[in-house]
Amino acid sequence: MPTGYLSLVLHGHLPYVRHPEHSYFLEENWFFEALTDCYLPLLDVFEGLVRDGIPFRLTLSLSPPLMSMMADSLLQSRYLQYLGRLIELSEKELDRTRHQPEFHAVARMYHERFSRSRDRFLNRYSCNLLPAFRRLEEQGSLEIITTAATHGFLPLLSVQPFAVRLQILAAVDYFNQVMGRPPDGLWLPECGYYPGLDLVLKEAGIRYFFVETHGLVYAQPRPRYGVYAPVYCPSGMAAFARDLESSKQVWSAEEGYPGNVVYRDYYRDIGFDLDMDYIRPFIHPDGIRINTGIKYYRITGKTDNKQVYIPSQAIEKTAEHAGNFMFNRQRQIEYLSSTMDRPPLVVAPYDAELFGHWWFEGPEWINMLIRKLACDQDTVELITPSDYLEDFPVNQESTPSGSSWGHKGYNEVWLNNRNDWVWRHLHQAARRMEELIRNYPNSEGVLRRALNQASRELLLAQSSDWPFMMKTGQQVEYAVKRFNDHLLRFLRLSDEIRSKQIDEIWLKELEDRDNLFPALDYRRFRF
Repeated sequence: MPTGYLSLVLHGHLPYVRHPEHSYFLEENWFFEALTDCYLPLLDVFEGLVRDGIPFRLTLSLSPPLMSMMADSLLQSRYLQYLGRLIELSEKELDRTRHQPEFHAVARMYHERFSRSRDRFLNRYSCNLLPAFRRLEEQGSLEIITTAATHGFLPLLSVQPFAVRLQILAAVDYFNQVMGRPPDGLWLPECGYYPGLDLVLKEAGIRYFFVETHGLVYAQPRPRYGVYAPVYCPSGMAAFARDLESSKQVWSAEEGYPGNVVYRDYYRDIGFDLDMDYIRPFIHPDGIRINTGIKYYRITGKTDNKQVYIPSQAIEKTAEHAGNFMFNRQRQIEYLSSTMDRPPLVVAPYDAELFGHWWFEGPEWINMLIRKLACDQDTVELITPSDYLEDFPVNQESTPSGSSWGHKGYNEVWLNNRNDWVWRHLHQAARRMEELIRNYPNSEGVLRRALNQASRELLLAQSSDWPFMMKTGQQVEYAVKRFNDHLLRFLRLSDEIRSKQIDEIWLKELEDRDNLFPALDYRRFRF
């Protein structure tokens, strides 16, 4: 038996960005960039480990919006167009940099990377990554879980318990449809927990969830093992907490690995650096400069005089950082094991897009870490939460404290003077949806379709992404518009349902546009 365990958890989520009403929509690039930078490279890493016979166990949370976008034929075809533009641009860059050896080497890397991405997406994965992730789970390498339906922030939605139930049950149903089984675990959006939430999770068949560090540190009664073992809520639900030390070492741009001077600089992109006449065909059709994904410089330091990125040096550094992370976990676990009567568990959760998108070399760091853990030591073993509960079914009973990720750790990011106005509308809409379900418990035909679509619009309005963007000041106009659009669509649908005057043409437009959860049945959410 190892001295202790490490549970790596990657949380994959994006807001639902699908706009068939436009031939080009900038925010859809969020999804395309995530596929190119994060999810295709992670699949490369995982499949390479399996091919080489390297055993590993890793937990991957896929949000319903992300899964829905991965499976959407419109976005699949647009992603191929997106990759086609990148390949064309990288070919131009090979020509432009042919007399600049350092830049030319990086341009060649991008051309090979984009070409490989297109080949694998089209020919290996048939344009849908979900079956590939599912195969890795079937092979025993991944444990795939999910999160709330549209990543709604549950502590603030809990003013209307119906809203929380809607988020959880819709997510579990969709996961079951896509993966062929219910999820064992659930990533609480933004790690937002409030006492009593576990009862809703239990009703949905969930076995465990994750909380922020202080969610267990301040649990009642105080957990004997701190965050280094799960606790059982009075409902029987298991709660795992983030280990701050291991997490900060990776995600912090200031103190963690991603800020190292040899790694690629995310913020220097040729979409902003090159002449407008040259770059115009590859940016926004209106001439707005945007990230293209081709970045030639390394972080270098706090200077505008950036040095050219050298991929081989960055890869060497990932091996060094993976070894450092492993060494620190060994020492941490050896110390903890001397104070515990069971092997300690270190839970290290991260946003999946840290790896590849924000930290370009992140997938390779995961690759190096897993290989080193498998081949270079026997102190630490990778494990998933379900595995841990199977091996250690007896755990302390305790109620986690209300908590969240984000500034100060108690919901403030999602409730502040920039976004507080959204919540009264969401609460009122949830009350109205609950009333509609009571009044029309067994509808058929167009009425049933309208009630299903009203549920979808409410779920989309509840996404935590909109208040988050309003708080951070990034894409505020888009966030406000998306929130208002979904809320107004819900209100109009509810009025038409009540008056029994449903505009079928408009309803069909909504069903085609906001088409996530195609099998959703509003009757599922009756109390």
